[in-house]
Amino acid sequence: MKLSTNSSHNSEERGVLEQYKLPFLNISSQFPLYPGKNHAKIEAALLGWTEQELERARANLQKNARQAALELLKEDEIVDQLDALPFDGEECIAILGDSISLDAQGWVYILSHLIDIGKEQTNLKWINASQAYDTTTDALRRLDRDMLVHNPDWVIIALGTFDAQRLAVYPDRTLIPLSDTWENIQAIQEILDQTLDHPPLWVSPAAVITDLLTEHALYDFYIQPEDLRAVQDVVTGKIGGIVDPKAERMGENGPRAWHYIPDGLHHSLTGHMQTVKEIIKTLVEIDKKGVANIMDEDA
Repeated sequence: MKLSTNSSHNSEERGVLEQYKLPFLNISSQFPLYPGKNHAKIEAALLGWTEQELERARANLQKNARQAALELLKEDEIVDQLDALPFDGEECIAILGDSISLDAQGWVYILSHLIDIGKEQTNLKWINASQAYDTTTDALRRLDRDMLVHNPDWVIIALGTFDAQRLAVYPDRTLIPLSDTWENIQAIQEILDQTLDHPPLWVSPAAVITDLLTEHALYDFYIQPEDLRAVQDVVTGKIGGIVDPKAERMGENGPRAWHYIPDGLHHSLTGHMQTVKEIIKTLVEIDKKGVANIMDEDA
């Protein structure tokens, strides 16, 4: 991609790339056979940047995630919960998700920083097997190649948001029929039941601000609340640790704009922090009960 020679246009394009492309760019994962997948020069060229610019931008994303973790550590409840996590310090934790989980300053990286800083004697291995805009169909197809091959001890699944999208060119149905979403999630559940010693964690798809998403120039789809609620019901009905079972972490009476970047779909740092809080809470509940928490009225 070659940027325009107009300086104001360059600035606008760069802002779009930094907010909507860079955090979700993972060439080595998306194109595992691509010869240039691990070359920063090639990645930078795709953005029209220099290697130094790319390095600085990525360092800033990492800094943001770490700072968010430090902010969470100011909360006494979080500190207490970290001490109660069911980890012995040597586990492999794998995440199977979409672009919301892939975000380079998102909840996966905030959570890893949080545990690394706040819990002593941990040496956890983190595998983020998320892919931008993945549906449950996409994730099921690559489950073995991208995640199970690492023999994880704990698995966190954060899928379903993009199953509920309706394409602008054909809005009469969701991209993935709800019956297919149910079957995909069930297949993932059955595979994990045969593989893991610990219950998986299922992260409910967070609400979307439909008006912002529909109006955004970068997207050719939208997500209706009723479609997403149907997917949320499928996810939160599984056996495992149910993270945010009522899908209210972005706002009990509707999603709050400050938890999102301007597309109303992907999360801001404060939004990702809400997800981290719910995951920590769920892990502690599993440890206290000895079994996975199943959705109930008090969840």
